[in-house]
Amino acid sequence: MKNTLIAIVLGTLSLGAFAQTGFVAPDNTTTTQSGFKGPTPGLSSVAQAKTLRDDAWVVLEGNVVRQLGHELYEFRDSTGVITVDIDDKRWLGQSATPTDKVRIEGEVDKDWNSVEIDVKRLQVLK
Repeated sequence: MKNTLIAIVLGTLSLGAFAQTGFVAPDNTTTTQSGFKGPTPGLSSVAQAKTLRDDAWVVLEGNVVRQLGHELYEFRDSTGVITVDIDDKRWLGQSATPTDKVRIEGEVDKDWNSVEIDVKRLQVLK
């Protein structure tokens, strides 16, 4: 029993040694979250996104104006319209109407004759 208790305590303490804190920006800013800490991509526009290479990362703000199919939507900002692929899990319980401003982050997905955004993160802005 005593050996089991010691093993549990040592196992719990050693987990902290394996915790990863991620990359920290040169200005030494840190938070409690793990992952990259540094400059993030600035906002792009739909017009800019259409000219970027395949798999380029974009951040867009605008409106999801209508649903085109299962997980396919039309997204609009002041520069144009683009199709966005938003997996159901990306909504995270949020709801948006065509008048609600949203921020989407994702990758440009270029095909032979189309460009769309594969959304990885969606945030309804207040």
